[in-house]
Amino acid sequence: MEERPLIAEVLAELIGTMILIVFGCGVNAMVTLFSGSVPGVANGGYTNITLGWGLAVMFGVYASYRISGAHLNPAVTLALALFRGFPWIKVAPYILAQIVGAFVGAALVFWNYRPAFERFDPALEHTANIFATFPAFPQQPAAGFFDQVLGTALLLFCIFAIIDERNLPPGSNLTPPLIGLSVVMIGMSFGSLHGYAINPARDLGPRLLTVAAGFRNNGLTDGSNIYLVPLLAPLAGGVLGAALYDMVLRRWLPRT
Repeated sequence: MEERPLIAEVLAELIGTMILIVFGCGVNAMVTLFSGSVPGVANGGYTNITLGWGLAVMFGVYASYRISGAHLNPAVTLALALFRGFPWIKVAPYILAQIVGAFVGAALVFWNYRPAFERFDPALEHTANIFATFPAFPQQPAAGFFDQVLGTALLLFCIFAIIDERNLPPGSNLTPPLIGLSVVMIGMSFGSLHGYAINPARDLGPRLLTVAAGFRNNGLTDGSNIYLVPLLAPLAGGVLGAALYDMVLRRWLPRT
């Protein structure tokens, strides 16, 4: 990839992650806020959410791929630094840009849907899950942690297989939809246990927005510490998935 100034790469990461969150949290808002509350409005369901997030990833990657590599996820940035020579000096700026982009994307969704929030949840007591992920079984945090490790390991394993020049890499224009489809499959297969954040920025940035906007069940300042699982487990899972791909498959592929 052609070298560009770090500021260009950081802006691409910010904008790509913002697009990811605008569409992803946007589909969450549609499904949640219009669940029968407005006559004649079809809100969809969980299939809409999984497809919407996959397309959100695809368009975020399309927007930023040629400039920054379209990490859009601290777990991806960390794995690429560990296993593909991504410069460590860029890791912190990339991750910060991803979190800021996710916050901005969530803020746009909240601003856009503010009238619907006022109708559906005027006290902002139970709709923070539009923006951040929450466990189905909060009394079993280990299950949620394993779920996020597994989901992110699958994501990074798939990404490394897709982009590996030694494997059967797709044309560059097919990389974004294939990565998006991997997110669709993870959502369809593992989405309900902990909301399949599989991306610390995707969860933390919008969660910070819920704190700033005054959501009471935000999982960050309400004493539940729910934010820790989607913050830490994807980082561990991403490293695990990337390491497994390299150790189990890539070592057998011919060098070109």
